[in-house]
Amino acid sequence: MGIDYGHGKTNIDTKTGIRFGVIPHHAIGQAWYDSAEGDYGDPHCPKCGNACVEYDDGTHGDYGNCNGGGYRSCADYACVQCELYGEASDYYGDVPVSHDLEDGEYRATQSNDDCDIFVLESPYYTKCGFCSPCAPGAGYLLSESDDCKAYCFGHDWFDDGVAPYTVYSVATGEIVQPTSKV
Repeated sequence: MGIDYGHGKTNIDTKTGIRFGVIPHHAIGQAWYDSAEGDYGDPHCPKCGNACVEYDDGTHGDYGNCNGGGYRSCADYACVQCELYGEASDYYGDVPVSHDLEDGEYRATQSNDDCDIFVLESPYYTKCGFCSPCAPGAGYLLSESDDCKAYCFGHDWFDDGVAPYTVYSVATGEIVQPTSKV
């Protein structure tokens, strides 16, 4: 029996009692990056790093351009502290802070500094072992065990059409078989 470092309170869907599932991104592969969208966070000033507000010509019309030129008609954001305006591309980083999926069926996320994907909602679950203390209370999808039920990706997410774990339907509790093997 694994250890629930979350004590039944973290990394769990309290409505269903199903844990969030954790899987390395390389186990899913390209399907994740084809489906997830990059989240670039909130806009921040390129000069001081403070949060910015949407540009309003009446309020920020006297501000200077953060790049020393440009047109006010292209302004998207303004930094109140620096009194500068600029386009969206000036106020967001080049790399997403996370990749997220929310398509009405699945809800999952992967932070930019982590190789693991957290499956937060799914029509499927698997029985697996608890994660280490790194994700307290979550289930590690690649360790089949009876420790906990954790949300997982269905068979169609994997290149060969077969998940590396047993897939169960949340609605029925029945095993879901792969529809085809490649």
